[in-house]
Amino acid sequence: MTTSNRHYHIITFGCQMNKADSERMAGILEDMGFEWSEDPNNADLILYNTCTIRDNAEHKVYSYLGRQAKRKQEQPDLTLIVAGCVAQQEGEALLRRVPELDLVMGPQHANRLQDLLTSVLNGNQVVATESVHIMEDITQPRRDSSVTAWVNIIYGCNERCTYCVVPNVRGVEQSRTPEAIRAEMEALGRQGYKEITLLGQNIDAYGRDLPGTTSEGRHLHNFTDLLYYVHDIPGIERLRFATSHPRYFTERLIKACAELPKVCEHFHIPFQSGDNELLKAMSRGYTHEKYRRIIDTIRRYMPDASISGDAIVGFPGETEAQFENTLKLVEDIGFDLLNTAAYSPRPGTPAALWTNQLSEEVKSDRLQRLNHLVNVKASERSQRYMGRIEEVLVEDQNSKDPTQVMGRTGGNRLTFFTGDINKLKGQIVKVKITEVRAFSLTGEPVEVRPAMPKSAAVGFFN
Repeated sequence: MTTSNRHYHIITFGCQMNKADSERMAGILEDMGFEWSEDPNNADLILYNTCTIRDNAEHKVYSYLGRQAKRKQEQPDLTLIVAGCVAQQEGEALLRRVPELDLVMGPQHANRLQDLLTSVLNGNQVVATESVHIMEDITQPRRDSSVTAWVNIIYGCNERCTYCVVPNVRGVEQSRTPEAIRAEMEALGRQGYKEITLLGQNIDAYGRDLPGTTSEGRHLHNFTDLLYYVHDIPGIERLRFATSHPRYFTERLIKACAELPKVCEHFHIPFQSGDNELLKAMSRGYTHEKYRRIIDTIRRYMPDASISGDAIVGFPGETEAQFENTLKLVEDIGFDLLNTAAYSPRPGTPAALWTNQLSEEVKSDRLQRLNHLVNVKASERSQRYMGRIEEVLVEDQNSKDPTQVMGRTGGNRLTFFTGDINKLKGQIVKVKITEVRAFSLTGEPVEVRPAMPKSAAVGFFN
């Protein structure tokens, strides 16, 4: 079956890793001759890249699938694919629940989409969820942005947090070689991309699975060394990374971030709970005191750094006093952004089987109280921007106001200001901040210029 003149649509749920996978799969589809369709109802192929971290995300997938399954009964040439974590978790059970599906594929198979889809187009119904070694992919992703890009550096996860399904659906850690990562980044620099976010489920665990050790006994490859290795790539003006695990976050990494001019002073480090007993029950491998030391060290090297994280409320057995320890940690640290969620039992995880589950009412109440505090502290943190001049990398037009453009500060604050997107996209603009909100800023352009080197900061922190 030919793929020319056929259109595709991808719907992505969940994390940055899923977004990066979707971009790569879109690139494969376009290499095969498919064209993008904004409207899923006009597409000949629909791919759902799914997330199973939260139960509501899983329900959304089935809701979307139900509508397209009915459509396929009238249009049998429609190709339906479920990729990502729900696909890995459910496997063949998805076909029994939605027999109209053509392909079910786990995250480890994203790079194999062409081979799998060729089998589908030849009339087969395919399930690809077996554990595989992730091969280096030479396909060019279809990037959703022409300014910023994701680059995966490590796949999978070796942690065994008792609430988390990720190791079951994304497999064991597999680090890419530094040479492959640099080659992808160099290509992005040549294509005009200005900012790259390095991605990994536990990004600071990078390199543990690669061979070799140093004379000091460290792994030959680690995340800190990788930052030094890729920092000088021409054209790339900003580097970010996510997601960090407190277990592996070192002062050496913090010092590197302070020294390297292109690395943005923004750190996303989930803590999940502020109570040590709960952290132990979650198998997180650190205490709230260690987490505090990490944040204190970051602020010692970079006093203005932005800190974001993740927190779970309503974990099985959580008492009111333990929840208040989480509130205290949020109060003491003052996060610029905090992703919050009520605990949701996930299939195949130890905590889902525990008998001390909390009621939905308790979880909802605690989530509301935490979110209120998060907004208060984020608003307080935003006040430091008022009247300051910030460097903003312009990414796109403000969808709500076409006279404005939008971009992000080095600290990852979303910022709006008046400007022509056709002239400013991809430029770094000095913006005087005139209005602050909990999670975004508004300002007035002062000057368009290349990124200011952090050389002064290097001297200070050395």
